[in-house]
Amino acid sequence: MASNLGYDPTGKARQIAEGVYSLSQRTGGRVHAFLLDDGGDLTLIDTLFDSDGARVVAAIRQIGRSVSDLKNIIATHAHRSHIGALAALKAQSGATIWAHEWESDIIAGERRAQGVTIVPRRPFSVYYIQLGLVLGVAPHRPCEVDRFLREGDRVGPLEVIHIPGHSPGHMGFYWKERSALFAGDALATWPYLSLGWDGLNLNIAQHRRSLLKIDDVRADVVAVGHGEPATGDQIDVLRQMIRAAAPRRV
Repeated sequence: MASNLGYDPTGKARQIAEGVYSLSQRTGGRVHAFLLDDGGDLTLIDTLFDSDGARVVAAIRQIGRSVSDLKNIIATHAHRSHIGALAALKAQSGATIWAHEWESDIIAGERRAQGVTIVPRRPFSVYYIQLGLVLGVAPHRPCEVDRFLREGDRVGPLEVIHIPGHSPGHMGFYWKERSALFAGDALATWPYLSLGWDGLNLNIAQHRRSLLKIDDVRADVVAVGHGEPATGDQIDVLRQMIRAAAPRRV
């Protein structure tokens, strides 16, 4: 039930909704970032694994824009796969860096990311990423966060949703006009559809409560941090999984 909506083996950006472009990289676990063009400034959600930002800059040029048009860069959370190029892109674009306050000192290099279990958890094929986080392998280049995000804030065209559990400051985003939900690592579609990767979700109970917020959002595209964006029947399957795993609503 895999989708090819957002993956291109050549590394080029692919349009997954009007003004929404998916950038992908095998390194870091089929990690994805998302470039948003609302007709004005550009907004970027996450930056992929590489530290030079070259893939993102190429994507910006591919859609006929300049790196100076990039005004907002948002980090869903402070794991290397998603913030590898933050420092480089900030230097090249002068963009404002946004993240939850809890993640900010990790992004700035002042604190290590909160440790995850060393015990192998499903999906076992991504255990190397889980182990790398445990050992602190390949840290990102530190970057100062300019603005803190909170539930209900708006950045560019996006509404901010706080969905902790994968990490305490994990954030999701919703572009209502494009019916696009950006769920970060709260969900995954690679190597198969799942409610995130068990071995990297720090607080399972908190994560499952956050899934209820995701289920409340109506979207035609659900973009995730690892794997291609979900559409159609895939979204229905993910919603069924959420309702089976999440706590009952009060």
